[in-house]
Amino acid sequence: MGRLTETIKHLLIINVLFFVATQTPMFREQMYEWFSLYFPENEHFQLWQIITHMFMHGGFMHILFNMYALWAFGTPLERMWGRNKFLFFYISAGLGAALIHIGVNYYYYNAGMSALIESGLTESSILEIINTGQYYTEWYSIAGKSTIDNFLGAFNTPVVGASGAIYGILVAFGMSYPNSELFLIFLPVPIKAKFFIPVLIALDLFSGVTGYSLFGQGIAHFAHVGGALFGFLMMWYWKKNQFNDKRWN
Repeated sequence: MGRLTETIKHLLIINVLFFVATQTPMFREQMYEWFSLYFPENEHFQLWQIITHMFMHGGFMHILFNMYALWAFGTPLERMWGRNKFLFFYISAGLGAALIHIGVNYYYYNAGMSALIESGLTESSILEIINTGQYYTEWYSIAGKSTIDNFLGAFNTPVVGASGAIYGILVAFGMSYPNSELFLIFLPVPIKAKFFIPVLIALDLFSGVTGYSLFGQGIAHFAHVGGALFGFLMMWYWKKNQFNDKRWN
């Protein structure tokens, strides 16, 4: 790892600047409203959020872990690939994570909306209610708690963080340096990257499907899985087509 590479340094600076701005009472609320990634049907959604949410974080530990992972796993990749290829990979993995997250949220949204419309409500009246952050408790008797909770969560909960892009970086690191030994804070035993990273992704997939999170609440598990998936697809494509640094710099 060692000395910061240029792209890693600039990404760290941008993320820290965004985070500092969100800690300022004058800008905090506006920053999260403008730059977090909202559901496309939500009135707060803006197209630029697909990019800007990658530079927003929900708290100190959130940005600390993400930026540490960016430095630890991204540095050897940028040294191997060069600036342009690394940045392309990083942004693409983040976009892929956003795409999967939005796709899953559309599934939850459509399930809840369809159930409510079938009960006699109109889509416009439902949107008018949930756009204010409200809902009716009677909805739970129409579609069930899980369906309505997922519906409301998909619509109202914005996503922030570089985690999707970071998961793409983790996959790329694992495929490039499979025998590198990694340590977990709660398990001080070296684990090779080729074992550790797939297990980490599997845990996120488990949490996303079951709703039971091993790492706490408020985590966009499918965004993690999406970043990892797009990271894997890019690595597979590049390996198949034998891309090299000269074609990017």
